[in-house]
Amino acid sequence: MLNTSDLPDIIPVFPLPGALMLPRSRLPLHLFEPRYLAMLDDALKTPERMIGMVQPNPGPASATDAAKDKGLHSIGCAGRITQFSETEDGRYMITLTGVSRFRISEEIDGFTPYRRVRASWTGFERDLGPSEEDPDFDRETFLSLLGRYFDARELQTDWDTLEQADDELLVNSLSMLLGFEPEDKQALLEAPSLSTRRETLITLIEYALRGGDEKDFVQ
Repeated sequence: MLNTSDLPDIIPVFPLPGALMLPRSRLPLHLFEPRYLAMLDDALKTPERMIGMVQPNPGPASATDAAKDKGLHSIGCAGRITQFSETEDGRYMITLTGVSRFRISEEIDGFTPYRRVRASWTGFERDLGPSEEDPDFDRETFLSLLGRYFDARELQTDWDTLEQADDELLVNSLSMLLGFEPEDKQALLEAPSLSTRRETLITLIEYALRGGDEKDFVQ
């Protein structure tokens, strides 16, 4: 099992609105901009092969928050490149597998065309452990609520797969896939435990079903 001491101090970051990655979850990405192709090439040369996903922060800059001052949220999630393939026209399809969340200590100035940050892993040691459980999870009630949400948005899914997924896979996959606003995705990312993430997810779904605009929800 990894320890925080095994993780790099400096990582490249990919600011992508609405793209949420969580520990032990997989995020597919399509890379085609030259700067992110350079980022991929450089990341593959490192032993960790890690890229950090972080949400842009459109809010006002704060002199006391290095990340906000650079237009980024302070907490992101780093993933290891576990799959990649090149298309005939030079684009890449990659998969990141979430390793751990991190806090941006500072942005590193340099000559790379992509952004890099100094990452602090302190406080996210639980991300490096085994899958979390949610002992208070009322799955039947949750799936009923989810069914109403899918019906309201005319979405289809494989219900057998959802019913068989373990707690973490179910909650994290839905957090990543459902069409919430970037600030709501950030709230799901920053949830300190699987139980609080599930509670946040339920709140977002219920709010949407009441006719609220997800972009107005901020935890």
